[in-house]
Amino acid sequence: MADVYLEKSRKKRLEAGHPWVYRNEIARIEGEPEPGGIVRVLSASGQFLASGYYNAKSQIAVRIVGFDAVAEMDRAFFADRFRRCLEHRERFLPGVKSCRLVYGEADFLPGLVVDRFDDVLVVQILSLGMERRREQIVDALVEVFAPAGIYERSDVAVRELEGLEPRKGLLWGDCPRHVEIEENGLRLIVDIHEGQKTGYFFDQRENRALIKPLMTGWGRRSGIELRETEEDGVRVLRPFNARGKRVTFPYWDGATVLECFSHTGSFTLNACKYGAKKVTCLDISEHAIETARQNVRLNGFEDRVEFVVADAFHYLREQVRGLEDRKSRSKAAKGGIDTSKPLAPGGRTWDVVILDPPAFAKSRSAVEGACRGYKDINLHGMKLVNEGGYLVTASCSYHVRPELFLETIQAAAVDARKTLRLVEFRGAGKDHPHILGVDEGNYLKFAIFEVRSR
Repeated sequence: MADVYLEKSRKKRLEAGHPWVYRNEIARIEGEPEPGGIVRVLSASGQFLASGYYNAKSQIAVRIVGFDAVAEMDRAFFADRFRRCLEHRERFLPGVKSCRLVYGEADFLPGLVVDRFDDVLVVQILSLGMERRREQIVDALVEVFAPAGIYERSDVAVRELEGLEPRKGLLWGDCPRHVEIEENGLRLIVDIHEGQKTGYFFDQRENRALIKPLMTGWGRRSGIELRETEEDGVRVLRPFNARGKRVTFPYWDGATVLECFSHTGSFTLNACKYGAKKVTCLDISEHAIETARQNVRLNGFEDRVEFVVADAFHYLREQVRGLEDRKSRSKAAKGGIDTSKPLAPGGRTWDVVILDPPAFAKSRSAVEGACRGYKDINLHGMKLVNEGGYLVTASCSYHVRPELFLETIQAAAVDARKTLRLVEFRGAGKDHPHILGVDEGNYLKFAIFEVRSR
């Protein structure tokens, strides 16, 4: 086994629990490490620090698999680690059959991701060390989880940084393209062959449920009030509108909701479950919208959801332009407005606007442009929130730190002349644990704001 000695002047990140050793942190190597093979990592003075696997082609030269001596990553090694992963999920997500089972570095298995879709496992192998142990990984997954099938979705660009080609296909057993799962009491169809990443994003599970309080309590704004009436000799409360007519629509108290970047429509489903009156589900991908449509139909929400295939940036701007045009027309009586021109399209508003975009910043150099993108969608999104309504917004760009994300949204609020009241600020769910000191794992920012004009 080769020994990797680290530079004396390096930052002591490894001692703080960080699982990566960069190439420029290495002073020298004694022995001939095999590509993907286990090496011992030592300080400049020769103190043993950790065990990891080596890749000379990657900027991350060593990925740590243990702060003790690890002789080999065989089937028994992976089975033991998988049992620990399962124990964590069963403790914090009891009864949940679909979740992220293995979360790379945070589960002490760097370069490996495993998502569980009921009895089907979807695997992403992202590094050379894990690539060389595909057989052992599959054998251990079968031993510990006894799945019906295992499918690989290693068709991601990050593998190129490890000198690896994209891979995709069946690894073991039987895996249908579409699998049905349950989340927050909702049924969803997941396309494990062609869906984004592994087919579904589990990291927002708890956050999706947090929109529940936002979905009801809006009837009074429409002039609807509960009144006591007698039915078959029993006094009951029923909704009536301002004209005194009984309201029979069951979701009269629900919010109007816009979900942008909907993917499979997960926030849309939760909005409907918790009582939304009408939801606009938008994504640029026709495939995503078709999947969302199936999920809405599967849960019986068809009468409350409309689907839009469009670029979210363009759609939000169009609605704002239409809204501003209508405000200008309302001042026509004061003069200066040419009412002969047709109204701009758009102009809709919602009680709740949800923005859950893909990562805008893939690298540090992309942060400035990413912040412009986040500011743009949040500025236009909050302009479309009805007074006193809510903006639900997220970022999964690791390089956009939480403080910068909040600063960007505040800058958007200033430009939009809105006051935002922060109700909730969270990260990823319990199946995406975060090791303190490993900032790369703290990627997801999720916030709920009340929006008021000033």
